[in-house]
Amino acid sequence: MDLESIEKDALEDLNQVTAVSDMETVYIKYLGRKEGRLTVILRNLGQLPPEEKKKVGQEANRVRASLEEKFSEKKALLESASLLTHLEKEKVDWSLPGLEFHRGTAHPILNAIREISDIFRKMGFDIAEGPEVETDQFNFTDLNIPENHPARDMHDTFYLEGSRVMRTHTSPVQVRIMRSAQPPIRLISPGRVFRHEATDATHAAIFHQIEGLVVDQHVSFSDLKAVLAHFSEVYFGTQTRVRFLPSYFPFVEPGAQMDVQCFLCQGTQKNSSGQACPLCKATGWIEMLGAGMVHSQVFRNVGIDPEKYSGFAFGMGVERILMTRSQVRDIRYFLESDIRFLRQFK
Repeated sequence: MDLESIEKDALEDLNQVTAVSDMETVYIKYLGRKEGRLTVILRNLGQLPPEEKKKVGQEANRVRASLEEKFSEKKALLESASLLTHLEKEKVDWSLPGLEFHRGTAHPILNAIREISDIFRKMGFDIAEGPEVETDQFNFTDLNIPENHPARDMHDTFYLEGSRVMRTHTSPVQVRIMRSAQPPIRLISPGRVFRHEATDATHAAIFHQIEGLVVDQHVSFSDLKAVLAHFSEVYFGTQTRVRFLPSYFPFVEPGAQMDVQCFLCQGTQKNSSGQACPLCKATGWIEMLGAGMVHSQVFRNVGIDPEKYSGFAFGMGVERILMTRSQVRDIRYFLESDIRFLRQFK
């Protein structure tokens, strides 16, 4: 058994290796557990006479230890060389300009909800939230929109099993609060709502609302106007003009819509070129929200005495409010992820 020849051949093959990935083949050839040339000799030592077995065994173990050491040294050398080559390629050029770090920010819709909520919080309103999947009763019936009522067409939504719907407004939150708490009540309920509508420049199937409710003794329409006028001055600016027009909503009586003076034409109904203002459609006003005095039937549905208490409610679309103040003409910009658009709201 020529152990010296095996050691010599192994070292010659090892010297030819130039990559760590190629070392395994050489290692298996000489030290592999099954068919390695040195392994075979060690496995067959039992067939030799006792005196020769001892001599060959000692020499074979010496060769194995030597080769193991040489393989380890070679592997370390190749890994070091590979690392140096990689570092050379990845060398940092400190003369290059640094990379800009982009810090994430909240979405403009979320910021608008926070800003609007903060205005009402300073007026003493609490913040209340509720589930997006609602019952038919809370979303429609308790709000004076019984089955087959024409107003349901304006609130067509996504229907689920078991008389459940994706809420069309956040008014069900108000119903839940009025059922569980006694007046005085003063709250706003922000959240996402759903309607079965085709998406265009001013409509979306999913959007956000903030609705408000005040219930107490001797609450009047003047209180409603004062609250909304103050909100408009804070959010849109002290020079903002508002007006109230009669409108119909089944859960309030009387009902009204609040308009604000057009920001683009300042109420002149024309743009800088003398043409009809495209933002307000040459009316000088933009509809902002719906409001009114809580209907007596709604009070009866939730267990509040309409002879003792009165109240007002209002609801605004967050996207519409934000679009008006920022003069954005297409709601779809807020639904997309164009970073160039979103950066304008930092």
